[in-house]
Amino acid sequence: MKAGILGSGVVGQTLATGFMQHGHEVMVGTRHPEKLATWQAQAGQGARLGSFAQAAAFGAVVVLAVKGTAAQATLQMAEAKNLNGKTIIDTTNPIAEAPPEKGVLKFFTSLDNSLMEQLQAAYPEADFVKAFNSVGNAAMVQPNFGGLKPTMFICGNQQSAKQETGKVLEQFGFEVEDMGSVEAARAIEPLCILWCIPGFLRKEWTHAFKLLKK
Repeated sequence: MKAGILGSGVVGQTLATGFMQHGHEVMVGTRHPEKLATWQAQAGQGARLGSFAQAAAFGAVVVLAVKGTAAQATLQMAEAKNLNGKTIIDTTNPIAEAPPEKGVLKFFTSLDNSLMEQLQAAYPEADFVKAFNSVGNAAMVQPNFGGLKPTMFICGNQQSAKQETGKVLEQFGFEVEDMGSVEAARAIEPLCILWCIPGFLRKEWTHAFKLLKK
């Protein structure tokens, strides 16, 4: 698989490394290639860099790994023609610029209109799948919880795109739970708020969610 990673922050770097560790080809799209000099040196041969448009064109699968406030602008720079017909793994959360209140993050969206719904509406010919938004970067690739696989909740309108994303998640060490269509992002995105509370209140950032079934 060829994966185009949109974003040069820690999430983008972590997922790019994860794809490469599993034998996939990767190009990271960024406006600041200097930020990736250390990562590129550590990642070794095959760690490609390019613009957002180049990375989107390169990837058979595209990973959106930027701050929620930058998601729309990043996709504009990636260009719709490079996104159409592709699976877009959407890791973003609509975190507002305002500080958290007693450990609770603030969102710039409502519970009736998630960020992923806005992105899907703006790029109707791309197939967005929400994933990787409810876990810290340290546990995004081969998470170690004593043999237990954490649950990754996903959603999206296109079944084939969710299947493609599910295969990536399983490779990366997750149990996948499909929550349905894009509207389910209204519930999945706020898991980020819940995940962050122990971190803000008690400096605990190494947990993950697990769905238990009978």
